[in-house]
Amino acid sequence: MKNQETNNISGAEAVIRCLLKEGVDLIYGYPGGAIMPIYDELYKYRDDLRHVLTRHEQGATHSAQGYARTSGKVGVAMATSGPGATNLVTGIADAQIDSTPMVCITGQVASHLLGSDAFQETDIIGISTPVTKWSYQITKASEIPEVLAKAFYIARSGRPGPVLIDITKDAQFELFDFAYKKCKAVRSYIPVPSLDITQVEAAAEAINQAKKPMIIWGQGVILGEAEEEFKNFVESSGIPAVWTILGLSALPTKHPLNYGMVGMHGNYGPNVLTNECDVLIAVGMRFDDRVTGNLATYAKQAKVIHLEIDPAEISKNVEAHYPVLGNCKESLSKLSSLVKHEDYTDWKQLFADHMQQEIEAVIKNDTQPTKEGLTMGEVIVGINKYTKGDAVIVTDVGQHQMIACRYAEFIKSKSNVTSGGLGTMGFALPAAIGAKMGAEDREVIAIIGDGGYQMTIQELGTIFQNKTAVKIVVLNNDYLGMVRQWQQLFFDKRYASTEMTNPDFVTIAKGYHIEANRVSKREDLDSALKTMLDSDEPYFLEVCVEKEANVFPMIPTGASVSDIRLK
Repeated sequence: MKNQETNNISGAEAVIRCLLKEGVDLIYGYPGGAIMPIYDELYKYRDDLRHVLTRHEQGATHSAQGYARTSGKVGVAMATSGPGATNLVTGIADAQIDSTPMVCITGQVASHLLGSDAFQETDIIGISTPVTKWSYQITKASEIPEVLAKAFYIARSGRPGPVLIDITKDAQFELFDFAYKKCKAVRSYIPVPSLDITQVEAAAEAINQAKKPMIIWGQGVILGEAEEEFKNFVESSGIPAVWTILGLSALPTKHPLNYGMVGMHGNYGPNVLTNECDVLIAVGMRFDDRVTGNLATYAKQAKVIHLEIDPAEISKNVEAHYPVLGNCKESLSKLSSLVKHEDYTDWKQLFADHMQQEIEAVIKNDTQPTKEGLTMGEVIVGINKYTKGDAVIVTDVGQHQMIACRYAEFIKSKSNVTSGGLGTMGFALPAAIGAKMGAEDREVIAIIGDGGYQMTIQELGTIFQNKTAVKIVVLNNDYLGMVRQWQQLFFDKRYASTEMTNPDFVTIAKGYHIEANRVSKREDLDSALKTMLDSDEPYFLEVCVEKEANVFPMIPTGASVSDIRLK
C-alpha cells in the first residue's frame, strides 16, 4: 500500500483513498481509457482493495447489487466512459427501483472535450439522472473527497439507492491536497422522517378494533434491519402476515403466521383475502402493480395502515388512512407495545381453506408430479431437502423466478436475491457472484431460465477466474417461458419468437473449467442435486423441465386480486 501520509496526491489516488475511508474492500468493474488513471492507482492499492473484473459492465452492476443485498453494505461498480458507462445503466435502473445501495464511478473524457462528441464521450449524467438517487460530474480533483463522501451517504441512507459519479480524465490526473471527512447530512435531504407517535397510536387503535386484519410486508423490513421488530409485531398481534417478492426471507418461511406471497403469481388465499380484510397493514412495501392488480378494486373495504420511510410512497398508489412515516425498525417497536394479541381463529381458517384449494389445484402438480416430465417446482423442493432453508437463492426473471419464490424455504433474512421492480433478465448469474462474495460462508444457488442465462453467460469467466463457488441451476424448457405462457393464455397460442434453440450448456460450462451436469429424468434429479451441493467449487446443473408448463395461480393483467386463477 502507498504511503497515506502524503497529502498532495492525484484525483485518481484520492478516489481510492475515499473508497478505503468508506470501508469499501471490493469493487466490480471493467477498465478503459477514460478511467485508466484510477485503475493505475487501484493496482498500487491492490493489497487493500480487491477488484473483480467482470466480463461486461452490466455484470459489474448486478454483481454489486448481489453483494449489497447479502452483505448489507454499499455495492461499488466502475467503468470507463461511453459504452462502458451506458452498459451500467440497466443495473443502475434495477438498483433504483429495488432500493439497492450502490455507488457507480465512471471515467469521462477530459473536461475541455465535454460537448465535442469526443471518442467515447456520452452524457452519462443526463442518461442516468432518471434512474439514480443522485448523480454528479466531477471536473476538478478537489471535488472528489466531498462528492464521494456525499455519494456513499446518499446511497446508504434512508431508502437506499444507486448513485453515479462521473469523473473527467483531467480531474483524475490533477494534484491537490487531500483531506477526507465523512458525510453525515445533506441540506434539505431528510433520509428518515421523524416518527409521529400520534400516527402510531391511531394505527394501533385501528388494529385493535379489527376483526380481519392482514399484514403485507416488503423489503423495507430487511433494508431497515427490522426483522426482529417485525417478528415481534407479528407474534404480539397474532395477525396473518404475507409478503411481496422482495420481502421474502425477512420472516422464516415456516413461521406459523407466515401465510405466503401476494401478487400476480402469489398464493391464492393472500390475494383473495386482500379484498376481504378490514385492516391492511403495509410494512415497507410500495403497492407495486404486480401486487395490487386493478387498483380500482384493490382492498376498497379496508382501512390501510402504511409504515413507510419514503414520503413519496404514501398514498401514491393506494390511499393510506393511517400513514406512519419513519424507519419501520422504530415504528414497529412502538406499534408492538400498543397492539393487543388476538387469535383471529375464524379469519386464519379462511387462509387455511384457500391454501387447501391451492394445494389440490396447483401445488401437488408442481411439487409431486405424476407426469413424465420434470417440473420446476420439484427441483426447488429437492434443493430445500439439502439446504434446509439455509441457502441464499438468487433468481433471474421469468417462470423459474415465480416458482422459486413460491417454493424455496428460508430460515434467515437476506436470503432471497432477485430482480423485482425492473424484471431484468440476465440478473441472476452476475448477482450470484456478488451475493457469494457478500456472504462467503453461505451456500449461494442461482436459479435461472435458459433465456436469461444466455444474456449474461459470459460471467462464467468471472466465476472461473475468481473461483467463486456459486451453484448454477438452469431450468431449461427451450422457451422464453413466461412470455410463452401469456401467449398461450391470451394470444391463442401464437408462440411468436419465444421458442429457443439452445446450445450445449454443459459443454460451455466445462469450457470455463466449471464442473457441469445435465438431468432430464426424475430418477436422476436427487443424486445430481446432492452432488452439486456437496461440491466446494463452482458447479453448473442443467435440468430439462416440461416445455409448456405454466405457473399458477395467476392474476391476469388488469384484473382484480379477487380474480386470481388456479388454472
